[in-house]
Amino acid sequence: MFDTLEGLGIRAARQKKLIASGNGFQMIRPVKDRGEEFISGGGIILYMSKFHSNYRITMKDIVREGHEILHRPVQEASVPPSEEDKETLICMIHFLKNSQDPHLSKKYNLRAGVGLSANQIGLNKRMFAAYFKDEAGEVHEYAIINPKIVSHSVSMIYLPTGEGCLSVDREIYGFVPRYERIRVRGVNIEGEEIELKLKGYASIVFQHEIDHLDGIMFYERINKESPFQVPENCRSLY
Repeated sequence: MFDTLEGLGIRAARQKKLIASGNGFQMIRPVKDRGEEFISGGGIILYMSKFHSNYRITMKDIVREGHEILHRPVQEASVPPSEEDKETLICMIHFLKNSQDPHLSKKYNLRAGVGLSANQIGLNKRMFAAYFKDEAGEVHEYAIINPKIVSHSVSMIYLPTGEGCLSVDREIYGFVPRYERIRVRGVNIEGEEIELKLKGYASIVFQHEIDHLDGIMFYERINKESPFQVPENCRSLY
């Protein structure tokens, strides 16, 4: 359905929030958790995300803590991924790259991010994007659908600077214990089943984003009685 709409010039229509139908122009309007709604001339309701690959995500699109979509598990995304979901993931990757670019982040007033889950932009889908350098300087780029941690190490690590979140505008102090190594299964943007072995900073990023998809905020893992206390099997990443 998405491919067919693209052929009718849906991208141009999105810019105007209008689309031609047999009965003239119909409005596209926002719908909670679904992106945008298009009502065709035949009365058929189609749902489309505004986060196509040419859309520029800004901080206005980021859902903040307190919104219910961040505090409950999201639904699994369809597999193989729809063209719409592929476009959304590409859009999310672009945001992360832009947020880390000194010029673009200043121009568009972006906070730097290394990961972004779909529910952080209001979508009820189990998928996230990540773009970062690990502690060794290696660049990682991921767009993963329906991720699941299938195994993890006994040993744990934490970021000595603490964790932050694009959806949290306040300072939160404390260490967040994470598994040092994890094994994750999911589906990539091409619809292929994948299994990733991650350690160190990459492991932390993935656990943070998977927590989002499970409705868990990073500060919920901080020791409430003693924020800088961690388990005995937990060490600083560096």
